[in-house]
Amino acid sequence: MKNNSILLLFGGFATICLAVLTNCTSDSEAVVEETLESATTPADSLCFVSPSWFPHSQTPAPAEGVGSPFDVSSTTNQIFHQWSWNKFLWLTKPDQGGNPLFLNQTKVKQVTASMASVTIPTGTLVVLQDTAQAGSKSAILKTNPDYNAGTNAMVYYSIHMNPEMITSGMNFASQIKSGQLPATNLTTFPVSSFEMKVAWVPVSAIPASKKSSYYTAIASLSTNGGKTFANTEMALIGMHVVGVVQNHPEFIWATFEHDDLAPNYDWKANAASSDTDKLLYKKGRVTGIDGIVYNTATKLGTTPYQVFDLFQYGVPRNPDGTFMTTSQGGQANFDNVAGINQCVKSQLDDVWKNYFYNGSIWLNTDGKTPQQQAQLIDSLGYSIANATPGSFARGSLNCANVTMETFTQTFGSTISSINVNSLASCFSCHSAPSFSNSSNLSPLYLSHTFQDYLIEQQGNTTQKMESIKLNAEKQVVKRLLK
Repeated sequence: MKNNSILLLFGGFATICLAVLTNCTSDSEAVVEETLESATTPADSLCFVSPSWFPHSQTPAPAEGVGSPFDVSSTTNQIFHQWSWNKFLWLTKPDQGGNPLFLNQTKVKQVTASMASVTIPTGTLVVLQDTAQAGSKSAILKTNPDYNAGTNAMVYYSIHMNPEMITSGMNFASQIKSGQLPATNLTTFPVSSFEMKVAWVPVSAIPASKKSSYYTAIASLSTNGGKTFANTEMALIGMHVVGVVQNHPEFIWATFEHDDLAPNYDWKANAASSDTDKLLYKKGRVTGIDGIVYNTATKLGTTPYQVFDLFQYGVPRNPDGTFMTTSQGGQANFDNVAGINQCVKSQLDDVWKNYFYNGSIWLNTDGKTPQQQAQLIDSLGYSIANATPGSFARGSLNCANVTMETFTQTFGSTISSINVNSLASCFSCHSAPSFSNSSNLSPLYLSHTFQDYLIEQQGNTTQKMESIKLNAEKQVVKRLLK
């Protein structure tokens, strides 16, 4: 499709282009998508964003259904990155009370890990008590004490869903429980369903001089597992945005981080380093992966307070710094993410300009019918995360958030052992097999929140539910380490 939009060009690392989002593809972009097998495919030449996204206070929701950029037989890499930033901006734009839309309980509901509604006390915007990270070790994350004069804090998490996903999830769970819907099925969440996971820290962990660069809110915080709560000012440090669009029932899995959390690993230099203290990284230089390996005894990284993003924007690299040969052209994807970050951040004038998009992951479902898309998800099973050439995973193939998957960014045991077969991403744990019985397959099971709700509705006690989840996660890790 030819691009008839008016382009406004600026200088910079990646040429910035403002164009209408729904008319943003070109013949050259189609070529990029068709040659994803090549790690040397040139990047799309322009970064497209929509003028309608700005000012941020007026950002519209992204087009996701019939007539959207996804309602085509051949997609481009860019439209997934556009959706990710657009969705983030829409969810963080101020409502009539001046609070981010995702904290408006009439628009987006905070839920527990098993999809139960959370009651928000008066005078607060969010309830926080969960601290467990992804992975079977139930790791926790603490901030670098040197970031703010010896004060450090625990990282907490909240989960949010839109009413469409909650309602449909409850209906599907009821149907599975009653036998109306088989445990193995091709049912998918409706387009525009989404869920979010958000990472927060008490502002006491942040220097006063840097506090203004973080979005903060008053939370009802429990530091003792829900026994007592106290109103506490918290800073948002990371966010997953996960949503269904036309032709993509596997969800787009997008992630965002604050700018001042941690460095990226420099693969060519074989080190992560920073001359200044960051929220999650003590200044200095570290080699190897000890900073992102969890120590169950100290409840810190093996090298304490030196966590980092293993791959910038989740795009895998080789030890020499070149892009790894995978199912997605590395250079094109990296440049598209870098370009749209510069595009969007240059247009923002509020606190959200201090956050960046760290990539997203999805599947190549081009040319498939809705039934074939669901069949693909079920057929892939645990291999949905495979990133070898010819696989279906697209985008940031080692997609992770340093605030949430800190210690599950790789299944390699050393830096030198990391390769295309040991990459870790959202799909490593979010797949079609059911927690309770891995022979049961459904696109619905991609959502762990839905799975927890289903298990709870089927009468399992909390202790048994946790055991089922733990065993499932262990099985995933075993398969990935083979």
